[in-house]
Order: sequence, then structure tokens, then C-alpha cells
Amino acid sequence: MRYYTAIVHQDGDSAFGLTFPDLPGCFAAADSWDAIPAAATEALDLWFEDQPDVAPAPLDAIRQRDDVAAVLATGGVLLPVPYIPADTAVERVNVTLERGLLRAIDETAKGRGMTRSAFLASAARRELVGA
Repeated sequence: MRYYTAIVHQDGDSAFGLTFPDLPGCFAAADSWDAIPAAATEALDLWFEDQPDVAPAPLDAIRQRDDVAAVLATGGVLLPVPYIPADTAVERVNVTLERGLLRAIDETAKGRGMTRSAFLASAARRELVGA
């Protein structure tokens, strides 16, 4: 998992804007602070669909950029955004869980029309990236 730095800014009462200094043209908007992780993850997924792999720059290097300093001077903030590259290959794994927890997972997954594996993958992704 990699962490890309986003610049989060807001003009007045508008939505929060996100830009990624490492990724030209990668941007997102979120109506609330709580919606930022999902918006950031979606922006990264879309950007990497047709762009080359780019390693994230160190935070110190980003802070030293003049364009970043200008946004920070007007109230913008830096936010590390975890990113899990898309890889649709499936791998079978063996996981040990408490019996009661497993029952609760199975009941919830069934209620949502999901498999146990899909539920666990969704929960893990939400825990890792917040989306």
C-alpha cells in the first residue's frame, strides 16, 4: 500500500477540493470532510486506470514545492491518502476467526447478498483506506 499526499482546500462554503501534487490532473471534490477518503480513493483509481505507475514523493519534498506552499498559506492542508493498486487476481487464503465473529460475518454477508469473501474484502478495504 502506498500513501499519496493530497492537498485539501476549501473556498468559503464550497465543497472540499483535493489535488495530488505527484499526479498531474488527479483531483476530487467532497461535500464534507467525512466524504474525503472515498472521493480521494475514487480519484486515485481513475487516475491510475490510464496513467503510468508513479511512486509517491516524500512529504518533505512536497512541502518544499512553491505551488504547495502557496495553497498551504491560504489554509490548505496536506492529507496522506492510502492507495491500494487495483489487482483483480484472486488468491485463496486460510484465515482463522472466532466462531461467533464468523457467524456474524456470514449472517451480515447473506443479508447483503454477498459472499463471505466479498464481505471480508470490502471490510478490509474500508478499514485500510477509509472508503
